[in-house]
Amino acid sequence: MTPEKVLPNKKYKVIFFDLDHTLWDYETNSSETLKELYTQYDLQAKGVTSHEHFLKEFREVNAALWVLYDQGLIDSEVIRKERFKKVLTPFGAYEEKLCYEISHEYLNTCPKKGNLMPNAYEVLAYLKEHYALSVITNGFEEIQHLKLASGNLQGFFDHIVTSQKAGHKKPAPEIFHYALGLNGIDSHEAIMIGDNLVTDIGGARNAAIDAVFFNPEKIPHDQTLDFEIEDLHELYDIL
Repeated sequence: MTPEKVLPNKKYKVIFFDLDHTLWDYETNSSETLKELYTQYDLQAKGVTSHEHFLKEFREVNAALWVLYDQGLIDSEVIRKERFKKVLTPFGAYEEKLCYEISHEYLNTCPKKGNLMPNAYEVLAYLKEHYALSVITNGFEEIQHLKLASGNLQGFFDHIVTSQKAGHKKPAPEIFHYALGLNGIDSHEAIMIGDNLVTDIGGARNAAIDAVFFNPEKIPHDQTLDFEIEDLHELYDIL
């Protein structure tokens, strides 16, 4: 169905979007960066057997750290300081100076890459004609703004709500209440779109906000959802 044939859903006034994995293609941008760092720091010579193994270890470590961060068990500095230590240690490649330099370069380089999820720009351009749009993210303040600029997305959004700015992380209802207040709307007038069942969908539910689970990898689950999509194009049928 093309967007021209769809009437916008007047029930909603504002659409909340998660950023990483929903609009900004974190996996592609991160993978490109890690491959570059693997070569730049000659990690093979230090015992890291291949950039594929480097990437696999990073994904596992990073995912585990972000779960702890989202649960409020660690802060952002722990991720920055510990991430590459945990990645390099299994290869016997840990050096404090090396970890610091790679972490610095990763945080400096990755957010400047502009790969987006399929159809993200086109769908945002359509939605912007009918709704106000905001981002709600647990990501670091300065880095999220870099990502939006790199993807040429900043012009679509009236508000960028980070956990640092709001003082609360998803899935806490307070970060959603903060975003509702910025937009001057009630919960029934907003809908959240995100890829994480706990932080995005569960958080929206905590704040009595409808939600769309973006599930491009078709991850199995047993949750009852308002909406579920595999491609952002499917938002044309909902909104």
